[in-house]
Amino acid sequence: MTTTAPAPAAARALNVSRTTATAARVLRQLRHDPRTIALLILIPCLMLVLLRYVFDGSPRTFDNIGASLLGIFPLITMFLVTSIATLRERTSGTLERLLAMPLGKADLIAGYALAFGTLAIIQSALATGLAVWFLGLDVTGSPWLLLLVALLDALLGTALGLFVSAFAASEFQAVQFMPAVIFPQLLLCGLFTPRDNMHPVLEAISNVLPMSYAVDGMNEVLKHTDMTATFVRDALIVAGCALLVLTLGAATLRRRTA
Repeated sequence: MTTTAPAPAAARALNVSRTTATAARVLRQLRHDPRTIALLILIPCLMLVLLRYVFDGSPRTFDNIGASLLGIFPLITMFLVTSIATLRERTSGTLERLLAMPLGKADLIAGYALAFGTLAIIQSALATGLAVWFLGLDVTGSPWLLLLVALLDALLGTALGLFVSAFAASEFQAVQFMPAVIFPQLLLCGLFTPRDNMHPVLEAISNVLPMSYAVDGMNEVLKHTDMTATFVRDALIVAGCALLVLTLGAATLRRRTA
């Protein structure tokens, strides 16, 4: 009689119940970590308030860059928290114990994405509502479209954090990935100068960076009353990049830190 060996973790199909159980476990852990919740939920809002009053004498400047930063702030905070949280799972041995159970890498990554995605919804909703209805951010289009891009940016930050955590051996190294992954995108996304005014080489690089399309999508909402084809393209690119990075994260996830 022959027996079939169990499929390796990476090969198991995504299981909804395992994914939701993983997400619930992560959310329970975060509930007992008020500093992380404050970083995720409050810091983007506080940064927007600070930005609004930095440009108190020039509200038009706040309108021009506030929407872009509405998407960038959640991306940065989600990247930082997700990369460190996932690394802690591995260095503490939790990840190894989980993957020894009937839990595939895809289940684990999807569970983390679902948990942090839930927080991303709350974060993006609060930041967008604050910017539009309390700080007076003047947008031509629908605030719901701003919320959509902010949420996609936060999910992209989550995906990037999950991905880079596989290459870090400590929390300090996880933080060191921020200058390599986030800062170049921040400089080249068109926040400081239009991308078509950059050196052609830098413009070409910016064309393959997802944050560039996040900023472009926000600018579309600022300038147009209706949803444009360019906005749809930008939103789909950001969403596609998040999905691609999550897939890479599942493929590169390791049980232990080297």
